[in-house]
Amino acid sequence: MRAYTVTGALTLMSTAVAFSDSSPWVLLSTSKIDQSLSVNQIQTSPEAIAFTKNFLSECPTDEYLIVTQPGVHAADFWNRDGCAMLHLCEAAKDARVKGKYTVAEVVGDVTASGFVQHIKASCNKNGKVAKIIERPLESLSGDRSQALGTNDASIALDLGMVSSDSYTILFYATPREPLYDSEFIEPLHMDVRRDIDNAPSLHRANETERDTRPLFEKYQFFTPGIFMGIIVALVLLSILGAGIRGLASLEVSYGAFDKDMGPAAQKKQQ
Repeated sequence: MRAYTVTGALTLMSTAVAFSDSSPWVLLSTSKIDQSLSVNQIQTSPEAIAFTKNFLSECPTDEYLIVTQPGVHAADFWNRDGCAMLHLCEAAKDARVKGKYTVAEVVGDVTASGFVQHIKASCNKNGKVAKIIERPLESLSGDRSQALGTNDASIALDLGMVSSDSYTILFYATPREPLYDSEFIEPLHMDVRRDIDNAPSLHRANETERDTRPLFEKYQFFTPGIFMGIIVALVLLSILGAGIRGLASLEVSYGAFDKDMGPAAQKKQQ
């Protein structure tokens, strides 16, 4: 985290880490806010909206300025020259401001907050007529710090109109506008595909000559290895045949197998 030394109600935003779907939240009022500056600097959008509406439910002031800046993060408030939104920072240091509620990172969608309707209903309930100025700013593009300074200059007049001693300023960020999605990509692809389909096909003539040789001339069936195997097989078969014929030529009677050739028979012969 990068730390900045600043003064005013936006000091706690100096150490913020910008999440992809988070935004700063600034509530300044000449009426006291029952909330210390040591508030948790990472809150969900329902928490920040509920706290703000709870404060506004009493219609605490006569004038209200609601400023929305799409796609801004807490880190965008500070550059090498200091505060990027000088008029807002000066408003936070105004001596008339008695209540400050700032959150560096409010995570979640805040588009359906409905603060204008809530203020009107609350003031009507309390028998008051409130002056409400709603100022949506342009999206940040190019140099974010410079664009933020330009937007700050556009709300300088609104801040100057808050000349009474009873006013409330609410600043928060809305989601960035979605990127433009071209609707002509698919027709373009269809046109390209149609052009490819209509392109003339190029068929090359088959110039390979047909081989009309006989089968045994085209392919070699009897290789040297096959001949060597056949010769070895014939030699082995001839040896086997000679052995079988030798065994068959032996003339041994069956009685020879019944003759007693033990030690007792040998003694009798002696």
